[in-house]
Amino acid sequence: MTVATPLPIMEHTNPFESMMSRFDIAAKMIGLDDDTYNMLRSPAKQVIVNLPVTMDNGSIRVFEGFRVVHNINLGPGKGGIRYAMDVDLNEVKALAAWMTWKTAVVNIPFGGAKGGIKCDPRSMSKGELERLTRAYTSALSDVFGPEKDIPAPDMGTGQQEMAWLMDEFSKIKGYSSPAVVTGKPLVLGGSKGRVEATGRGVMVTARSAMNRLKINPQTSTAAVQGFGNVGSISAKLLATQGIKIVAISDVSGAYYNSSGIDVQDAMNYAEMNNRSLEGYVHAEKISNEELLTLDVDVLVPAALQDQIGAHNAGRIRAKLIVEGANGPTMASADDILDENGIMVVPDILANAGGVTVSYFEWVQNRLGYYWTEERVNRRADRTMKEAFDTVYQTAQKYQTNMRIAAYIVAIEKVANTQKLRGGF
Repeated sequence: MTVATPLPIMEHTNPFESMMSRFDIAAKMIGLDDDTYNMLRSPAKQVIVNLPVTMDNGSIRVFEGFRVVHNINLGPGKGGIRYAMDVDLNEVKALAAWMTWKTAVVNIPFGGAKGGIKCDPRSMSKGELERLTRAYTSALSDVFGPEKDIPAPDMGTGQQEMAWLMDEFSKIKGYSSPAVVTGKPLVLGGSKGRVEATGRGVMVTARSAMNRLKINPQTSTAAVQGFGNVGSISAKLLATQGIKIVAISDVSGAYYNSSGIDVQDAMNYAEMNNRSLEGYVHAEKISNEELLTLDVDVLVPAALQDQIGAHNAGRIRAKLIVEGANGPTMASADDILDENGIMVVPDILANAGGVTVSYFEWVQNRLGYYWTEERVNRRADRTMKEAFDTVYQTAQKYQTNMRIAAYIVAIEKVANTQKLRGGF
């Protein structure tokens, strides 16, 4: 097959091209034909909207919003909405494509989508955020829908924004539509187990990988970069498995204690300290860069994208990397990590626990019948273990790393569905 010429390796790559460089390798390995390759490379729909919002001082600001639906072969689009100043179309395209592969890897009937608004939510009042969210929902009311495209929270958004989105969409349609969005508050049809789902998936895939690598959790150590929802819960749940958490971090820096960190104590401190670890005294302060290169068994990058690249991959000493964040490892690091024998459980597998339980929420909304947290966790754990085993077996079959194997699993599933559906 013919693939696009890869970009020169740089430490700050276009996120869509970084994703596509891995896609190209996997597509070539399975002999994907040109026609299917071109269809899967291109997003199905890209929408840019301008959103006039009345601010608290009476002025009107116009915000730029995006929604990309990458692929709907397997089912309706699925993906979060992020509020951040650095949101742009390329980032949203990359994240939408990642969602296509992520839902396919864990074998749930969703396609991939993503959305975002260029704004600084921390500088906006609750009223301004509500008006912004409702304007975005109204502008995209013909894109969203329980059988078309189902948003969820992402960076800068949470349960409250999803509640506003559901309410605005329901008003436009003239009936209550809880299944249009996931990540809602429980009282509006949210699912038990959703808050911990992504971190739980990180823990389950980490345990599966440790089992394959013969790493004993009771004698192992881990460092977790990022202490938001995913990072803190990943650290907490890894600790329940007997793994000693020796380092954690957030934007204030990293905190290291060779004797182990009491994760619940750190979570309580951050909650009382404006969600920051700044000043945490039960660990030595180090830099985030130092955290990545600590001598630990397991490294969980659960902060931002592009944290591991050619500049630092050679200094990483962990035996196992489990990607809690989206895109924390640049394509330039892949070969270096492979050469050093480091297993990487890629983002599209490791952090897919969130979208798995989002799927369960959508199912419960459609049924009008809600599950216990124990049932949600049991089914999510089974889904993640099965997905890990499928990817691991694929890696063995193709003699490749876990990241490329995950892309192979996803591409084969989406491509085969495309061919069976036909229509071109």
